[in-house]
Amino acid sequence: MRLSLLSLLPLALAAPATLVDRAAKPVYWLLAGDSTTAPKGGWGDAFLSTTVASGSSGHNYGHSGATTKSFRIGGDWAEVIKDIGTYKEDYRVYVTIQFGHNDQKATSGVTLADYKTNLGNFSAEVVAAGGTPILVTPLTRRSFDSKTKRVIENLSKERATTIDVANSKSYHYIDLNKASTDYVNAIGSAEADKYNLAAGDRTHLNEHGGVVFSRIVSDLIVQKYPSEFDGFVKKDDALSALIKAGKPA
Repeated sequence: MRLSLLSLLPLALAAPATLVDRAAKPVYWLLAGDSTTAPKGGWGDAFLSTTVASGSSGHNYGHSGATTKSFRIGGDWAEVIKDIGTYKEDYRVYVTIQFGHNDQKATSGVTLADYKTNLGNFSAEVVAAGGTPILVTPLTRRSFDSKTKRVIENLSKERATTIDVANSKSYHYIDLNKASTDYVNAIGSAEADKYNLAAGDRTHLNEHGGVVFSRIVSDLIVQKYPSEFDGFVKKDDALSALIKAGKPA
């Protein structure tokens, strides 16, 4: 059956309205990860308090010691999926997924193949629940090689695996590992140590470190997916400029 141009007009008019309605919804962020996302040591709380615009909101489910295996077994992942259902009518729900620090440990019970499978399952389940996953490569550790004076890149396999999972299904992702490594290399070991949660702790972040690295996360997301996030983040042009220039912040 042929449809006349007039009969198609209502559909043509309705489609843009649907897109506009979706874009106009604020964002609800669900942050899934280990201690480098979690409160008191990660970037997650600062992300929610300093980069999320008024009207949008979120919850930090980052969990100290978490792996892609324990995050599910312990019940955290079920809460993330539950929250997607709770908030998806009023918000565009995005779930950041950042693991690797604990998965790579010999005692974790998680092989690199398991890590890949688990990230893929997390992402697929977010989509099925009505949200959008954003895979995040692991935040760098801030330990330097004494000879090269460069960051020791000991999360490279987890970084590559995370990107591979994202590319395999065209999921959103940001390369926080590269961006944070580049920034820490630029400012050097002494300045990087100012972000340590405690003396000698070059994995976790103090409060100011959380602000700086959450700004990196936010800037990466907005730069890569501007049509989805312009107007839904709080900018800090001065901090972003320092980070971009590789200067201590």
